[in-house]
Amino acid sequence: MPNDEQEIRDLVARWNDASMAGDVETVLSLIADDAVFQVAGREPFGKVAFTEGLRRGLEQVRLDVRYEIEELQVVGDFAYLRNHLWVTMTPRGGGVPMKRTGYTLTILRKLPDGGWVLSRDANMLTHSD
Repeated sequence: MPNDEQEIRDLVARWNDASMAGDVETVLSLIADDAVFQVAGREPFGKVAFTEGLRRGLEQVRLDVRYEIEELQVVGDFAYLRNHLWVTMTPRGGGVPMKRTGYTLTILRKLPDGGWVLSRDANMLTHSD
């Protein structure tokens, strides 16, 4: 497995581990400052809005995330990733967990220092049973 591909797989694992641990700063370190996020029913938004939403969300719920990378291609300083996610959001203090599942399509960019960051992300998760 090429080094870049393994670095991206490691980034996805760090992102998910940090999300489940509530470690917002680690998640943010994996995102380009000019990143754009897309979700159904909403205008695209940037890193600032993502950060605000993540912080609010993690105050309210605990995350459990499972993922399976279905496709990963590296082309020079860019890569794309199709990822299947299963997310359970359990309200802090109790309550009924909400489950979502679906796919993301992510574009990553290689930085001059050789590290990778998320540059664009389309999240297509929907409610599940």
